[in-house]
Amino acid sequence: MGVEGTLEYLSTLLSSAKKRKKKKQIQTVALKVRMDCEGCERKVKNVLSGVKGAKSVDVDRKQQKVTVTGYVEPKKVLKAAQSTKKKVEMWPYVPYTLVAHPYVAQAYDKKAPPNMVRSIPNTVTINETTVDDRYTNMFSDENPNACSIM
Repeated sequence: MGVEGTLEYLSTLLSSAKKRKKKKQIQTVALKVRMDCEGCERKVKNVLSGVKGAKSVDVDRKQQKVTVTGYVEPKKVLKAAQSTKKKVEMWPYVPYTLVAHPYVAQAYDKKAPPNMVRSIPNTVTINETTVDDRYTNMFSDENPNACSIM
């Protein structure tokens, strides 16, 4: 192998390094899909199994839940599910043990599966406004213009 062969080898090595992509990791995407009958279930399963990279599609009509596992992107799975003209959203439920306040109005859902509540941010229970600060300062001992009756 001469100089030309070495240069050719190095150039192919570098050009192939640029073309390499990161391997996608296996993901599980859960969706809540409105399904009424076996036909709806079959239609959703056929569409989602056609998504590039999908390895398995599990449908639970009773819970209205579809789980897609494989080398997929959640946005593409959601878009494919929406193409069936069904009401679709990402699976909103988590076990109630993972939520700080599972019985606040935003988390509690009568239609949720057993031992599950809606996933909500932890800031839901914070209810602070600027009005509260004014009332607090009005009766403060540190405020010289505060109410003198107290």
